[in-house]
Amino acid sequence: MNRRVFIQTLSAAVFASQGFAAKHLSLHIGHTGLTWIPSGPPAGGVRPATNPMEDPQYVEPAIRDIAGLGFYGIELFGNQIEAMEAKGGVGALLQKCNLPLISAYCGTNLSAPERRKESIAKTLEWAKLVKKYNGKVIVVGPNSVKRSTYDFKAHKDDIVATLNELGKAVMDMGLTPVLHQHTGTCVETREETYAVLDAVDTRVMRFGPDIGQLQKGGSDPVQVVKDFLPLVQHMHLKDYVGGPDYLGYCPLGQGKVDIPAILAMMDGRTTAGLVMVELDSPPPQPVPALENAKIAKAYLEKQGVSFRS
Repeated sequence: MNRRVFIQTLSAAVFASQGFAAKHLSLHIGHTGLTWIPSGPPAGGVRPATNPMEDPQYVEPAIRDIAGLGFYGIELFGNQIEAMEAKGGVGALLQKCNLPLISAYCGTNLSAPERRKESIAKTLEWAKLVKKYNGKVIVVGPNSVKRSTYDFKAHKDDIVATLNELGKAVMDMGLTPVLHQHTGTCVETREETYAVLDAVDTRVMRFGPDIGQLQKGGSDPVQVVKDFLPLVQHMHLKDYVGGPDYLGYCPLGQGKVDIPAILAMMDGRTTAGLVMVELDSPPPQPVPALENAKIAKAYLEKQGVSFRS
């Protein structure tokens, strides 16, 4: 029995035991801070003086709103947490709002061996900050590539080698690293995701899928999560409709992703991280971040999810 067959057997047992009709889900939901960042091409073509991904002004409203709505934790970007250090760190805000930092998204160059050492070192710097603020998970975001000419087979061994080396170092820090497949990167498609997860040392690298990006890339996110469920230690819960806003993504329940099936599979599982609501927010933002988070909360409550009071 190979690894994938073993994982699928475990997943099937868990999946069958849960069903889809639970009135109350034993599932804590967090939210990433991405929705509060005006990422992507700037409106009017004028770039801000500070990269929005590194601008502290977007951290406080994200923490305040996510805490106020009763989500169980937040994910920030590694470079956001780093930028906050110059302002005394993110800890005081988290403590004031009684909101745990769960994870950090850390962009890491996986495919270029000549950049492996420096890229791992940078990710570990962010990991130290995550640990400083009692976070649990390092979300490993693959590097962008020119997809039209990208040759995955030529880079697969380097990707796996980097993930294994980085994963061991993060695990040695007492944190959990998860691979996050991402559109436009060196690990995007279903085939690439399966190939990497089949080859990587899963003792030191787990899986943190983005289900909206799986849908956008033409995969069935329910099947992907089902196939690798025991490895799923964190998740971005995102919907996709293919419209003109939010890079094609949309508020939960308004797109093509079978969110209830995903929630049913995650129900009752103990993971290192959380299921994290996320919605991309390139300007112009049709709806403010807080309103989108409220929409997500209302939808999830109808599915049987409870929030903090």
